[in-house]
Amino acid sequence: MKLLLRWFINAAAIIIIASYLPGLAVSGFYAALVTALILGLVNALIRPVVLFFTLPVNILTLGLFTFVVNALMLWLVSSIVKGFYVAGFASAFWAALILWLVSWFTNVLLKKNR
Repeated sequence: MKLLLRWFINAAAIIIIASYLPGLAVSGFYAALVTALILGLVNALIRPVVLFFTLPVNILTLGLFTFVVNALMLWLVSSIVKGFYVAGFASAFWAALILWLVSWFTNVLLKKNR
């Protein structure tokens, strides 16, 4: 049940971010749901491999390069999902940062309910 709640919250966050952030567009709630699903799969399967290979840069930047990797993952998802568009890296960076904050807040709220 919590997984579905996180999925819907992330989809709603994608729609809200796209309405306020220039350079980000989503065609509807269905596209946002698919985007949240694909983003979750990409973050679970591809992101750890990318983080492993960029570990020296990540250590050098004290972990801040992780935000760049998150932006690249969001940009990758925009090339996969029809109905979700990211104009450039800057838009992907800010959207990924806001999505990270929403996910962190969601995790905090859901852990309090245990």
